[in-house]
Amino acid sequence: MALISSKEILLGPILRFGCVFLLIFIVSCSPPEDPIKCSSQNTNCTITNAYGVFPDRSVCGATEVVYPSTEEEIISAVATATRERRKMKVTTRYSHSIPKLVCPDGQDGLLISTKYLDHILEIDVEAMTMTVESGVTLKQLINEAAEVGLALPYAPYWWGVTIGGLLSTGAHGSTLWGKGSSVHDYVVELRIVSPGGPEDGYVKTRRLNDGNQAFNAAKVSLGVLGVISQVILKLQPLFKRSITYLTEDDSDLGDQLASFGNAHEFADVTWYPSQHKAVYRIDDRVSTNTPGNGLYDFTPLRPTPSLELAVVRSTEEFQEFSNDADGKCIAAETIISTFLTTAYGLTNDGILFTGYPVIGYNNRLQSSGTCLDSLEDALMTACAWDPRIKGEFFHQTAFSVGLSKAKSFIQDVQSLIELEPKALCGVELYNGILIRYVKASSAYLGKQEDAVDFDITYYRSKDPTTPRLYEDVLEEIEQLALFKYAALPHWGKNRNVAFYGAINKYKKAREFLKVREVYDPFGLFSSEWTNQVFGLRNWVTIDMEGCALEGLCICSKDFHCAPSKGYYCRPGKVYRDARVCTS
Repeated sequence: MALISSKEILLGPILRFGCVFLLIFIVSCSPPEDPIKCSSQNTNCTITNAYGVFPDRSVCGATEVVYPSTEEEIISAVATATRERRKMKVTTRYSHSIPKLVCPDGQDGLLISTKYLDHILEIDVEAMTMTVESGVTLKQLINEAAEVGLALPYAPYWWGVTIGGLLSTGAHGSTLWGKGSSVHDYVVELRIVSPGGPEDGYVKTRRLNDGNQAFNAAKVSLGVLGVISQVILKLQPLFKRSITYLTEDDSDLGDQLASFGNAHEFADVTWYPSQHKAVYRIDDRVSTNTPGNGLYDFTPLRPTPSLELAVVRSTEEFQEFSNDADGKCIAAETIISTFLTTAYGLTNDGILFTGYPVIGYNNRLQSSGTCLDSLEDALMTACAWDPRIKGEFFHQTAFSVGLSKAKSFIQDVQSLIELEPKALCGVELYNGILIRYVKASSAYLGKQEDAVDFDITYYRSKDPTTPRLYEDVLEEIEQLALFKYAALPHWGKNRNVAFYGAINKYKKAREFLKVREVYDPFGLFSSEWTNQVFGLRNWVTIDMEGCALEGLCICSKDFHCAPSKGYYCRPGKVYRDARVCTS
């Protein structure tokens, strides 16, 4: 089945990563467009996410969008909508959440964008706190803190998220030390604007901290309690880190995972199962006197030429069409070799990588995303997933498995790879499986125990009825994690299947829903989707032809696909209790 040569198979990936190195010096790029589009100024609007598509491929509508720039303007908008009993949803500048968190019900809702709530309100250097509006981006926060010698110690690796957005979805970095890697566990106070009764002027503004019972509900809320207007974060003195990537065979990954996470403060692991490799990130604090001015500019988050992105996508589409697993494996080996040679985008001085360890200040190493930062260049370059070009189009499955169960889960995945050695080459094209560490949180919808977070990105077809190469293996991995190991989903990622019954895994779910009833008794900030996630109205499965191909339905004790509609249940290849729906 040699329809194209090995040279042609490799052309796309080599072009992409060869050119990316040159992009160190390129400053032009087309930044992402606003996810909200309106046909008449700020009315008759649609909203999507940064990838241009939700898991069910729908586009959500709203009658109007408002762009408040102060808390007073938020209060006015919420009061007016509450008086009119209009559904509301909070949206962010880049809208990076994959699920339908920003969709109000129907077409008559109101979108409240935090795009212009982007001000640093106060920095108290002595108390080491920073007060910000909820639309401030992670990049802004990191840089402003560093200017006065402070640091947010742990953060997501992508800086194009807002403070309000990352809190609402429980976004995190990687550590088992201290309070853990979830940003919401460094919040000491927040202000939230919610619906009120006539006696309140139809709006209530609350200031929440550790002294308030609702604080642990508001820290991770999926946006259903109202609009977070301001946040106070507890910071630390700015410090330096030392990073070394160490590549090992993955045969003892399960045994090493817990001890490695406990040994290094900012540890993570990038796992390439089909290549039997694990890349350990040895990442620790060092004295600020240690020489080094390192910089982390993660290669896949840099601006990339649109033409080369199109070549990469076309190559992968052809590999899928021709069932060319060998081509994917060869390309993955090339890409990973390139990443390892170039230290994933680390440089010792901001320009060149000369060797390990890479030492630098935390603000220069903890997060990146330079494809967001440049001026318009007519889409000659863009973020790799920009929907305006032919670029990356993918699913992202992310879940946390309890630390005590992580070894068994890894061994189950390795058993699948023994049977299908090439099955995860497609995942390795997207830089494998990122493994991060998270600690138990006091937030009601936060992590319930110390855990390991697995982040898996993989090809998605433009045709929702087309099965993916080795789809059954990925489905089994997903369902093993969610159902056998009771993994918790990342609230800002995932296909619908990850949220099926998930709320039952949270010990304080009832307390959260009680707070929601108090803060928004009419459910104006909730939607059909969030109600399904909370188990208040069926679940988030969608009964339609080919539903499981997109992760919209599953086969379980509670839900069965109907053969009469063109899809059916069949046993998985390995685990007979992991059942897969397919068309």
